[in-house]
Amino acid sequence: MLSCKKKENGLGLNNLDQNELLNANQIDTFELTTFTILDDSVITKDPAYSVLGKYNDPKFGPMDASFYTQLRISGVNPNFGDITTIAVDSVMLGLEYEGYYGDFDPITLEVNELTEALDEDSMYYAFTDLAVASTNLVEPGYETITPNPEGITVIGEDTVDTQLRIRLRNSLGEALIDEAENGTAFSSVETFLDFFKGIRVRCVHPNPSSGNGGIYYFNINDPLSKLTIYYTQDGTQKRYDLVINTACIDFNHVEINNAGKPVQTVINDTVSGQKEFYAQAFKSRAVVQIPGISGLPKKSVIHKAELYLPVQYQTGSAYNPGFEVSVATRPVENPNDFASIGVFGTYVDFQKHFKIDLRSFVQSVATGLLPNSELIFSPRFFITSADRIVFNGPNTTNKKKPQLIVTYTEY
Repeated sequence: MLSCKKKENGLGLNNLDQNELLNANQIDTFELTTFTILDDSVITKDPAYSVLGKYNDPKFGPMDASFYTQLRISGVNPNFGDITTIAVDSVMLGLEYEGYYGDFDPITLEVNELTEALDEDSMYYAFTDLAVASTNLVEPGYETITPNPEGITVIGEDTVDTQLRIRLRNSLGEALIDEAENGTAFSSVETFLDFFKGIRVRCVHPNPSSGNGGIYYFNINDPLSKLTIYYTQDGTQKRYDLVINTACIDFNHVEINNAGKPVQTVINDTVSGQKEFYAQAFKSRAVVQIPGISGLPKKSVIHKAELYLPVQYQTGSAYNPGFEVSVATRPVENPNDFASIGVFGTYVDFQKHFKIDLRSFVQSVATGLLPNSELIFSPRFFITSADRIVFNGPNTTNKKKPQLIVTYTEY
């Protein structure tokens, strides 16, 4: 409800017509209801980035991220010549880093060949699993790696964008070369995908203790993310690439266990979200209801409507809130969906809050063009990151509380 109204003090309104400024009003006492909702059907097909790793968040619990992807031939019917003269030196899966969340703790990896094909017409969710072969394709002795997204990667004599380099079994390269020479799989993209359906990449080490671990983001559609067979033939070193590009079907598989954590309490009991509420990539979204917007005069021009959502975060912490949040509503015709309102909230580090420009939304609600539905806030990279946010609720014991400030002129 609207509990009071006061004249605008004029700060920051130099963009208004002076005649409008004389009559401008400001309201900053809207009552807000805040809570968290579970999103258990997150579609993760063809994400911008693939995620891999494990970490254990003190407030959100353990997260386990893996991904599935196709590999494609770089050209049909490659000519390997006399394959009896070939010796496979190594097979490397290179994944270009895009970012990370948490710490650079050692990870133990497993790469499996898919026995179930990825389908362009299928929907893949964070909980989707596909059938895989039992053999770990990672070369024995090379399963455990310490990721270094901020390091330098040198391949041969070339320094390239930083990669996670996973050494796979030489037998995989030998089998692929043999098929190229003696089989039909390399005659087309389709026949190859029927022969080699793709891979799953995951971590198999135990969940780290609370406050430890890391999730890593990879741009697998970059030309340098690929599977490379390095081999020697008649004394000459050569290579053959299987590529991962935008034509490849891929998806992220993520498991998050919030049991016993504060976020689960708020999901189960929305009233408790008045003190503290949450949003987490792949799993949960923050909700803010502002019923008082409906009480604004229908004949009004909204000059500013700024929502401030303070967060709990110390600069330098491993668990940062990300750079932006997306903002959506629930369509009346389909309340199970989310409809973007076309704006993003930006994180302001020195203020420790997200600032969201709701002017267009508030104007549309005030004039009756839109219903005053709840606003839903999510980490912008919802299916490509491990971002999580702890928001202060209206009843927080912390200094800063969420607040909407609306400046308008009635006509």
